[in-house]
Amino acid sequence: MPEAKTVKRRTKSEDPAKADQASSNASERPRLRDAERTSKAILAAATKEFAERGYGGARVDAIAERAKINKRMLYHYFGGKDALYVAVLEGSYIAIRSAEARLDLSHRAPADGMRELVVFTWQYFLDHPEFLGILSTENMHKARFLKRSARIFELHSPLVSEIAGLLDRGAAAGDFRPDCDPVKIYMSIAALGSFFLTNRWTLSTIFRRNLSDKGEIDAWGEHIVDVIFAYLRP
Repeated sequence: MPEAKTVKRRTKSEDPAKADQASSNASERPRLRDAERTSKAILAAATKEFAERGYGGARVDAIAERAKINKRMLYHYFGGKDALYVAVLEGSYIAIRSAEARLDLSHRAPADGMRELVVFTWQYFLDHPEFLGILSTENMHKARFLKRSARIFELHSPLVSEIAGLLDRGAAAGDFRPDCDPVKIYMSIAALGSFFLTNRWTLSTIFRRNLSDKGEIDAWGEHIVDVIFAYLRP
């Protein structure tokens, strides 16, 4: 009598198609992480290069060297210098707008929220001098590259809405004067900070004061707060 054959049932985990898919997913994750790291490294290197040398002076070779990649990979990820520069502009604005969103201004008391926004903006400019460098470069080009961005307008709408909310609630409570323009308020905050930082070396020489001294920097931050609140006071 022939020996009976034992048929082994295949479990779900042994399904070849699913096993192959799981293996593919597992191998895909490291590749995605590597791609993300490479993209971030290129953007960080490009931000420094453009901030230091401007658009005209920046070189793709130098950016690739800073990012420790070959130039061909840079073109693979961003296509070229123009597209990379637009990505740097978008990334710079995304970074500051994302940080501002964490202030949660819509749930703050008007005066506290406005002071927090002023202090945050001043400190952000201090911590991120490359941001002011990028803005200076793009203003020299009259926002020619920024206009190519499809994302830039939607990035700023929430900030304007939150400042408008602070101003409306402050006016209703009698803390702020009515009918203040949220865009003008933000422009005033940014202008008072950026002018000091981008001109402090010439101003230090002209007025014989070391405006890079910590005491001078701290005092100017409080001065910005005082100026903004002096205007807002009813």
